[in-house]
Amino acid sequence: MKLDSKFTALQLAIINDQAALYTCACPVHISLQITNLRKLFDYQQLCIENESLNESRVEIEVHQRIAEVARQAHQLMEKCLDEVLDLEGWDRTKLVMPITTHRQRINKSQHN
Repeated sequence: MKLDSKFTALQLAIINDQAALYTCACPVHISLQITNLRKLFDYQQLCIENESLNESRVEIEVHQRIAEVARQAHQLMEKCLDEVLDLEGWDRTKLVMPITTHRQRINKSQHN
């Protein structure tokens, strides 16, 4: 089983930095979930690859099920991040938050 990724780890880090710079936490939360799902998937794959003869069929099925659900959730969260970046108007080549979003975030923080 393979995990298809739309965003690289570097791209997720850039999104996190941009969003944190302008106090826009939503892309960061999505990005962190994607990263955690990748770790969960990789861990399950490692368990599956290192199956020993001592493991029961149930244990193997547990790892496979968790990996499959992590893969599905990862796909959904990447789609969500993709849509959020489009909705907010991010520059997709540089992964930069648009200036209009900067101003909106700054103005909101000044009025609070």
